[in-house]
Amino acid sequence: MVSNKELGRPAVTPLVGSEKENMEMQNDSPEINKHRYPDYFYAGFWIRFFAYLVDSLCISALTAIIIGGPFNLLGLEKGRQLFSVYGILSLAVYLTYFILMTKLNSGQTLGKMIFGIRVICFSEENLSWSTVLVREGACRFILKNTVFSLGYLIAVFTPNKQHLGDLFSETSVVTLNMLKAAEQKGVLSYYE
Repeated sequence: MVSNKELGRPAVTPLVGSEKENMEMQNDSPEINKHRYPDYFYAGFWIRFFAYLVDSLCISALTAIIIGGPFNLLGLEKGRQLFSVYGILSLAVYLTYFILMTKLNSGQTLGKMIFGIRVICFSEENLSWSTVLVREGACRFILKNTVFSLGYLIAVFTPNKQHLGDLFSETSVVTLNMLKAAEQKGVLSYYE
């Protein structure tokens, strides 16, 4: 497994208070995790939404091929209810896509890759299986089945742009271009 450090990706913790307070805390206590980012490093609602749309297209294609094809060949009914055979298998494809892509691609699905964002964890160097299963498995199942997916809208109002699943799993999504630009300009050392 390749670590974030080997990939040039630091572990991060949420930015607390103002940047000045962070520098004061950093100088006073060497034990504090020094990987902090300003709020504009975190991916906003809309870029995450468009990445999700790309992922939804990929999942629809996978579902049509993996499940729809055999159902059509066997003449089985494709019920759209959650607890129909087709619904359960479709949900399995949906969750498996997000779990495997996020874990095996260092926090990125195809949609996140296209839009240059990735999931980071505030308490771990790399995303662990337990973190991914909570965020992409349990929380995504709950969020997918809530009215209008309201749990995702919380990201608009939280400081680190976290949706409900991020809050439960201590994760967020950052923009890779901001990280690269800050590293090249030497600005990132201010937050490390």
